[in-house]
Amino acid sequence: MRSNNPRPDWLTLRPIAHRGLHDAAAGVIENTASAFAAAIAGDYGIECDVQVSADGEAMVHHDDTLGRLTEGNAPLASLPAAALEVVPFKATADRMLTLSDLCELVDGRVPLVIELKSRFDGDLRLARRVALVLAGYRGAVAVMSFDPAPIATLRTLAPSLTRGIVAERHYSHAEWAGLSPAMKRNLAFFLHAPSTRPQFVAYSVKELPAAAPWLARHWFGLPLLTWTVRSPADRATAERYADQMIFEGFRPD
Repeated sequence: MRSNNPRPDWLTLRPIAHRGLHDAAAGVIENTASAFAAAIAGDYGIECDVQVSADGEAMVHHDDTLGRLTEGNAPLASLPAAALEVVPFKATADRMLTLSDLCELVDGRVPLVIELKSRFDGDLRLARRVALVLAGYRGAVAVMSFDPAPIATLRTLAPSLTRGIVAERHYSHAEWAGLSPAMKRNLAFFLHAPSTRPQFVAYSVKELPAAAPWLARHWFGLPLLTWTVRSPADRATAERYADQMIFEGFRPD
């Protein structure tokens, strides 16, 4: 599981704001410029999600489909970047960002941790676009995914880019229904490590402690992030079993 790149200790220096420092009650929506600006002002790291558009652009958005937070109801992957960039977030002035927009906004002021969303369908356009955009970025940045395929691809395309795996233990949620039992074991126990060579792990706080992240942290020396920390109990778990938290719903001291 070890890699030739140095341990990315900058990952654990400050708490990381999940999808930016968002607060829907105050009109600050996740994965928007407003949420990222708030995280920068608070000196927190930023976690965000990217999806691939119809024309291969990396768009900053969590859901596969428009509508939960934005106007519209189309699958994000069915629209080109130019159309997505003008989609309004409900009751805000924010519009969807490209990864290039986000890099320009953050400009190295705080660390960026970027999750590549995947449908586990072998589509590697997003990994290729992320590698191209981040090749010109000079700030602290890491990429991660639940899917080993884009991370293995980034290991080849951008070996100097810090890469990690997002994981949990049981994969029981409906979103994982399409994965075979063998694939779930591969993900839960990091059996993909020979191809991905992750440099950090981001693990569900609800499933700590667990053997796989413990081994990654203590035997292989990988920084362990944990998500998503929302309560005092979650925070106590993070402090005991992880190196840093990905949080939302409060402001850490």
